[in-house]
Amino acid sequence: ENIELPLTLSGQVGKSTHERALELLELVGLLDRKSHRLEELSGGEQQRIAIARAISKNPQVLLCDEPTGALDSTTGIVVLEALERVNRELGTATVIITHNVDIASMADRVVHLSNGLIAEETRNAVRKPPRELKW
Repeated sequence: ENIELPLTLSGQVGKSTHERALELLELVGLLDRKSHRLEELSGGEQQRIAIARAISKNPQVLLCDEPTGALDSTTGIVVLEALERVNRELGTATVIITHNVDIASMADRVVHLSNGLIAEETRNAVRKPPRELKW
């Protein structure tokens, strides 16, 4: 329901909202939790539901402000893997705002801000997979 509601309100045409919600749950690795209420899910699972809801209308850009901020590192990696999969499979440009330098190492491009201005921009020649991140 948490994912279906935005689809219903937007008047999605074509595939049923229920089918689309199931696809999104599978994409973020939560299809097996489809019958659970939000309050029955862990923090990481709730974060992945938020990702599924955010991508439900196929945005071109996904903005994520500290998506792992309140999570332990193991759960954070699961969330980052879901974001990476969304980027790879849907082609959604994903912007992750973080203070965590390790998380920045999984990006193609890193923009450092200081006092609200761009201080530096770098590119990672090799993107680190979430499983290799340590924090």
